[in-house]
Amino acid sequence: MPTYLKALIAVSLFSGCGPIRSTAYLMDTEVQLHAAKTAEASRYAPYEWTLANAYYLKSKEELGTSDYAVAIDFAEKSAKYARQAKDKAMAASGSDYSGMNHE
Repeated sequence: MPTYLKALIAVSLFSGCGPIRSTAYLMDTEVQLHAAKTAEASRYAPYEWTLANAYYLKSKEELGTSDYAVAIDFAEKSAKYARQAKDKAMAASGSDYSGMNHE
């Protein structure tokens, strides 16, 4: 196989990684936000909750403009603050649930 063809295939394969990775990060962020919401983060951790949502919206905006690296960065920040919001809310409310699996 010619070298230029190998290079073309490699570029084609890696060009799809940005959208896939950023979408995966957004999906993880949505799970974290749902857990924080379930733990009533808006009530018990409003600062972290607000940051998590703002970063999530900014991540979606950057994804819409195909700026995948920036979208991933904002999604990671959103997930981080959503986790902090959930943890803080659970501690403040005395909850012992994970926010996702109720038994």
